[in-house]
Amino acid sequence: MPTYITLVNYTQKGIENIKESPARLDKVKKAMKAAGGEFKAFYLTMGHYDMVVVSEAPNDAVYATTMLAIGAAGAVRSETLKAFTEKEYREIIASLP
Repeated sequence: MPTYITLVNYTQKGIENIKESPARLDKVKKAMKAAGGEFKAFYLTMGHYDMVVVSEAPNDAVYATTMLAIGAAGAVRSETLKAFTEKEYREIIASLP
């Protein structure tokens, strides 16, 4: 399954309701699982981003749909990077002309 690294920041609404954040995270995990994906790792971070999430999903459309639904709730904004494993990286490099 494709891997995604998502960089997350709280919105004003999200930080105002910070105590609800763990329950929101549980809902997101359930939504990802229902879509056929999985949260592999979650980190609360210090710096430019508030959280970093590593996830897998069956495809880009499933992940995008899930992340759009999460964003529509208004508590967070996110930026997603599609990640390639070392094996995939080596295959990509080997396929270069």
